[in-house]
Amino acid sequence: KHGSLGNNIINTSSFHLSLLAMETSDSPLQHNLFQESFRDAWTRLLESSTKFHVVTWGTLLLYLSSYYLSSLPGFIYQFIPAMKKYKIQQDKTETWEDQWKCFKMTFHHIFTVQIPMSLAVYFLVEYADLPCDWNSMPRWYSVIAQIFGCFLIEDTWEYFMHRLLHHRRLYQHLHKVHHAFKAPFSIQATYAGQAEILIFGTGFSLGMYIFCNHLFSVWLCTMARIVQNTHVHSGYDAPWDPLRWVPFAVTSRFHDFHHMNFYGNYAPVFTWWDWLFGTNKEYENYKAKRKQKEIKEDVN
Repeated sequence: KHGSLGNNIINTSSFHLSLLAMETSDSPLQHNLFQESFRDAWTRLLESSTKFHVVTWGTLLLYLSSYYLSSLPGFIYQFIPAMKKYKIQQDKTETWEDQWKCFKMTFHHIFTVQIPMSLAVYFLVEYADLPCDWNSMPRWYSVIAQIFGCFLIEDTWEYFMHRLLHHRRLYQHLHKVHHAFKAPFSIQATYAGQAEILIFGTGFSLGMYIFCNHLFSVWLCTMARIVQNTHVHSGYDAPWDPLRWVPFAVTSRFHDFHHMNFYGNYAPVFTWWDWLFGTNKEYENYKAKRKQKEIKEDVN
């Protein structure tokens, strides 16, 4: 057993070193106008505190700022009359009571989930021997590849776990809280029990362990997933949504249907698992009926 564990550590370290060897080590964005300022800020950050405090507090602050700032557009949309036509479920509006309820739960998660997970990130960095220094900073294209890899792992994990949590024997105990609102809104993205968050978070942690080769990559992967998650829970389907043009990407309308219909559309990031297993059939029928309705309205 000890030999197997040692081999796993060696293989993981070799994987990270291989990724680093494919990159030059001077900066994440070569010839970037902000490169020097970013390098100085990153260096000062590492020099101003211990590695433990940088990783744990940095991860926590990054999570909180990313989550609340990315939830802000969806919150503001409800006050803009021109955005009403882009509301997916127009017969359901966010009440102040519901939004306050979600905010209180997310604040509670800071102490029960996010601080422990920030500590877990530190142990991940230590166990996987991830570098934090500037000279090991990955290039931008490597970071994009690492984010994509993390998304692939999490998407697969969460699709099957999500379907499992909809089983009648598990749903009441683990997943029911998240379905308290049939019309989602951004800050509701993590309105869930601690057990559910940890179950889904396991898949993302596994992706980071496999693909990320630097603390900076871990932070960017975390931020990207938070922004994507709050976005697909926004409840709005605007024509300028960039995910509309990304092949197989889960959009706000795709995920909104899961909350509205309860079954189907289980995938969090990509749609191919739902397509492969036919769990998007009801959604495709819904889209076809909606399109026919729009055609009739245009004719009239």
